[in-house]
Amino acid sequence: MAYYISPKFLDKLAVHITKNFLDIPGVRVPLILGIHGRKGEGKSFQCELVFERMGIEAIHISGGELESPDAGDPARLIRLRYREAAELIKVRGKMVALMINDLDAGAGRFDEGTQYTVNTQLVNATLMNIADNPTNVQLPGSYDATPLHRVPIIVTGNDFSTLYAPLIRDGRMEKFYWEPNREDKIGIVGGIFSEDKLSQREIEQLVDTFLNQSVDFFSALRARIYDEQIRQFIHEVGFDKVSSRVVNSLEGPPVFQKPNFSLSRLIEFGTFMVQEQQRIQDLRLVQEYNVLRRLSGNTMPNVTISPQPQKEQPKAENAKVVNSNHGNGNGHASGNKLNSETLEQVRQILAQGYRLGIEYVDERRFRMNSWQSTNSAITKESEAIAAVESSLAEHNGEYVRLVGIDPKAKRRMVETIIHRPNK
Repeated sequence: MAYYISPKFLDKLAVHITKNFLDIPGVRVPLILGIHGRKGEGKSFQCELVFERMGIEAIHISGGELESPDAGDPARLIRLRYREAAELIKVRGKMVALMINDLDAGAGRFDEGTQYTVNTQLVNATLMNIADNPTNVQLPGSYDATPLHRVPIIVTGNDFSTLYAPLIRDGRMEKFYWEPNREDKIGIVGGIFSEDKLSQREIEQLVDTFLNQSVDFFSALRARIYDEQIRQFIHEVGFDKVSSRVVNSLEGPPVFQKPNFSLSRLIEFGTFMVQEQQRIQDLRLVQEYNVLRRLSGNTMPNVTISPQPQKEQPKAENAKVVNSNHGNGNGHASGNKLNSETLEQVRQILAQGYRLGIEYVDERRFRMNSWQSTNSAITKESEAIAAVESSLAEHNGEYVRLVGIDPKAKRRMVETIIHRPNK
């Protein structure tokens, strides 16, 4: 199967890695390259293809390894793998890179409910220390004065704003936002279906039909086409005999013929997959559970995962959504005082017996409908006014909205945007 490497991805990775192996007088080169972007766009896989193309060996660390019951273990693991990579450069005489996948999942903080552990602090501090002293990386309890070879570090993630800010500053980490354009997607999808005799025109039409989908959608679509054959095989063998027929069978593994990969069939299966995605977005059970948790006073830590961007923002049933478009969209009148319109909105929510919640979001997350909560379950007017004034002052460059929650139905009844950035 011929896989596609994006030219801009290859260029960025090649320049960063090569630059870290060169000694350029008077130039401080960032050790870390942070590749971030939407989920499922093939960041890690593109890195693997570039490593293979350039003949680079990679030492891998998963974001899941950055937490442990024992404090200090993840930080020690990073130092150990870095020293291992440096030793490979010395022994094999070739480029080696340290690859950390999903760094934000292991070391990021998504909201005020995400638990921030000692290991999270140590991981951030360790990466900062290595970026500042790449040739002097020591293991705890020992010291080796021999300088190490510099090892470029590649990290991937979805949202680097969740990471410790000093770690991602420009002197330590160079950032690369990966968002494949139409030409990239056509090349990647063409590689996925290279053995299925689809013409270039059909590949382009398939990509254009699902242009807003991530790259892994097309890979999953190809796998979905085999479902009918597998279903037929299960019925022929019998549900009670599938295990013995597939695992350690004397007959050998089952063989399936290549299914029909016609464009119309792919679009049919792809449409069904999109409908499944939409059902998840429409249910939004996590929001209902979080409201119940806040109302019940349960403050157990939880991680809120940003949903996939969508065209419409699903609303709770019977919820009254009001977008404040009057004037400049600001909740301030002057200074930190609320204007009369915002004040009236706060009073109306409380007068209906609802509990007041306050949420905020930046420009990018607004398009993803990924709001973050600052206050919830406020019932007193004086506390509500003070909380709204404080939120407007703190999040002046972001969207801010009021949420009215019915304590009996435990459901959002009102969502009102009271502040818009740069307007």
